[in-house]
Amino acid sequence: MKKLITILIMVFSNTVVHAQGLTEALLYSKESLNGTARFQAMSGAFGALGGDFSAINVNPAGAAVFSNNQLSFTLSNFNIKNNSDYLGTSTSSNNSNFDLNQAGVVFVFKDYNPKNDWKKLVLSVNYENVNNFDNSLYSSGRNTNHSIDQYFLSYANPNSSIGQSGINLGILENSFYEDLNYIEQQAFLGYNGYIINPDNPSNANNNTYNSNVPTGTYNQQNYVESTGYNGKLNFNIATQYKDKFYFGLNLNSHFTDLRQSSRFYENNSNSTNSGVRSIRFDNDLYTYGSGFSFQLGAIAKITSEFRAGLTYQSPTWYRLFDELQQTLTTTGYNYGNPPNPNLSSITPDSNIIIVYQPYSLRAPGKWTGSLAYVFGKKGLISLDYTRRDYSNTIFTPRNEFQTPNQILANALDTAGELRIGAEYRIKQVSLRGGFRNEHSPYKNGKTIGDLTGFSSGLGYNFGNTKLDLAYSYAHRNSQNSFFSQGFIDSANIRTKNNNIVMTLLFEL
Repeated sequence: MKKLITILIMVFSNTVVHAQGLTEALLYSKESLNGTARFQAMSGAFGALGGDFSAINVNPAGAAVFSNNQLSFTLSNFNIKNNSDYLGTSTSSNNSNFDLNQAGVVFVFKDYNPKNDWKKLVLSVNYENVNNFDNSLYSSGRNTNHSIDQYFLSYANPNSSIGQSGINLGILENSFYEDLNYIEQQAFLGYNGYIINPDNPSNANNNTYNSNVPTGTYNQQNYVESTGYNGKLNFNIATQYKDKFYFGLNLNSHFTDLRQSSRFYENNSNSTNSGVRSIRFDNDLYTYGSGFSFQLGAIAKITSEFRAGLTYQSPTWYRLFDELQQTLTTTGYNYGNPPNPNLSSITPDSNIIIVYQPYSLRAPGKWTGSLAYVFGKKGLISLDYTRRDYSNTIFTPRNEFQTPNQILANALDTAGELRIGAEYRIKQVSLRGGFRNEHSPYKNGKTIGDLTGFSSGLGYNFGNTKLDLAYSYAHRNSQNSFFSQGFIDSANIRTKNNNIVMTLLFEL
């Protein structure tokens, strides 16, 4: 097959397995704890409080609690540590970054007419980094059971899970990648890299394959690195009715930019001079796009101390673009025609960039209920509870993503998140703390486990300027499968997030 260094346009069919999958879909469905330092110090429990820029992202009615014009900037230092256990071998990796996490401005227009029950109109614009994708994960271990050959065999052999009945790779031997769909590409990489062989080479209609990787112990390494962000810019309008009710609407513009690189390496310790000895398989995925959602919210003062809030957040409709580059290099014996008895290497069709047609993703909406009790000017305690059905995550057009959508529906579940926050004021100083618990979005509760987090912080009021600091910590367990099918051995991951945040707020 000829070497190609080009950009290829892939046309989807209902048998194509897209480069994106369940794990990637969740990246755009989940939201991390981000925003202002006061918001993070109280673990984001602001749905019934308002008066904070990040509170607007929880409940748009919270903007109507502002009493004057304000401008806010938030800087954060985010650190993530992943401890991996793969087949008894422990490894770890760290990633840290510094960025502008939030920026916003709010304008308050008061009505001083005592006969008018509508007391104010508030307009605001706020940007937040909903998800920071900067991360790295390294796993290494000795596998005595499975090789990556199972990945390529799962695409070449009959496989009902992806809706294909086997591929006659011999017929496709002189094809270009632009003539192949994604399933055929994966199978053909394995075929051209001498990883898989036809069961019956003399049969012109052969569509079943076996492995050219000798049995033995496989020393495997997998390194995954991602960079990018998922940001949200909301345009808010809110109003106050009498001294009892607050109402608000957010129109949200989403934009995302994600680069993921995975580097898998396998070395066979079998000493026989036959078959494949080592395999390196690299995948580089670039996803970018934009989206839209809206939020409706209300806050009610049940008494002067007790408040309740309710928010509906619509699904987020994304328009996404993918570019995928794959490189396979194998080393082994008896390569070529005629076979070379010496150890040699091959890199079939490297440096190919596959540019997919744009597609859509609908991330699920959610409901948030909130309660808060305010102790005059001394302090407060608040609680938020959110429900989101992750199984409603859908790729569209649906007829082209039937298999991925069925996988999402079968694997994901409805999950709740509890956030509790408190604040105590001593003159100009505010002391804060919080707790949150987020349930797993998976039905099995193991692929991604529950998240538990704690936070603390303090603030100082200089008058027209406020300075807030916060620290938040969260951990969760997960299972990281190196590939989506065939070779699905996974590493057990313990992830710890540490975040230090500073916010400057100016009254205008």
